[in-house]
Amino acid sequence: MPVSQTSLRILAFGDNVVDCYRDRRRMFPGGNCVNHAVFARRFGAEAAYAGAVADDAAGRAIRDALVAEGVETSLLRFLPGQTAYCVIASEGGERVFVGANLGVSIIAPSPADLAWMKTADAVHTGRSSHVDAWLAHFASLTRVSYDFATIRDEGRISAIAPHCYLAGFSGGDLDREEALALAATTLRHGATFVVITRGGEGALLAARDGVHEAPAVPVRPVDTLGAGDTFIARTLVGLLRGEAPAAILREAAEAAARTCLSPGAFGHGVPMSLDLSTMLTIDEIYASTQPVPGPRAGHAATA
Repeated sequence: MPVSQTSLRILAFGDNVVDCYRDRRRMFPGGNCVNHAVFARRFGAEAAYAGAVADDAAGRAIRDALVAEGVETSLLRFLPGQTAYCVIASEGGERVFVGANLGVSIIAPSPADLAWMKTADAVHTGRSSHVDAWLAHFASLTRVSYDFATIRDEGRISAIAPHCYLAGFSGGDLDREEALALAATTLRHGATFVVITRGGEGALLAARDGVHEAPAVPVRPVDTLGAGDTFIARTLVGLLRGEAPAAILREAAEAAARTCLSPGAFGHGVPMSLDLSTMLTIDEIYASTQPVPGPRAGHAATA
């Protein structure tokens, strides 16, 4: 059933990062789940973020931005170590990801996280949070929104889609037929809704009763970082409210376009202050990052 706008509760669980613009010497709070929490709050939901940062300048910047945006931070943990970061450079006017470090950001949910989740209308997480082993448990507590990003492997989709109320994909490199095929595959494996963003080619929202498509809103972008997260957050809020698919896509496209008009995913830039000596390449990160182990029977029972 649709959820009223005043009572909508969304928890974003998992990854965070400060996006460091090396040429500007500025860092901006971000990461898929942090972005989702902020945008869900801007779209009228009661939003909370559960994740981990260090007590350093980057971690404090993430916390301060969440507080300023009205996102609940009671589940934000401060752990020994370094806050996750991603370094971005500009080459020929194009944004290039130089390297990153996930710091203390990869964590398992605590009993408090699971308790909040149980009261939520949905939880959002994704491939960057590395908690796939928890998705079945998450789905036993509430609806699950999952950002696959650029994952297209059917084996991975078949394992995750059955737990998904909303499955999101970044498909800027896909043509229309490829995007439709990806949506059909994900629905066949059990997702209730699938949203695929395709950059300047627009987006589609698919369910078992059909596919809806909408064009992108043309803008002259300052920074496209966070546009996809904006789109998925607005789609989730709209679905939970029972809005018509055409209206959801229209509002999501307009919101994503607005995100492109300012630097960072959602603003709140501060002077860059962090140790880059720990930076790894993206390939090194995916090769070395271990997924979070799944719930033990006793742990899961606490929720």
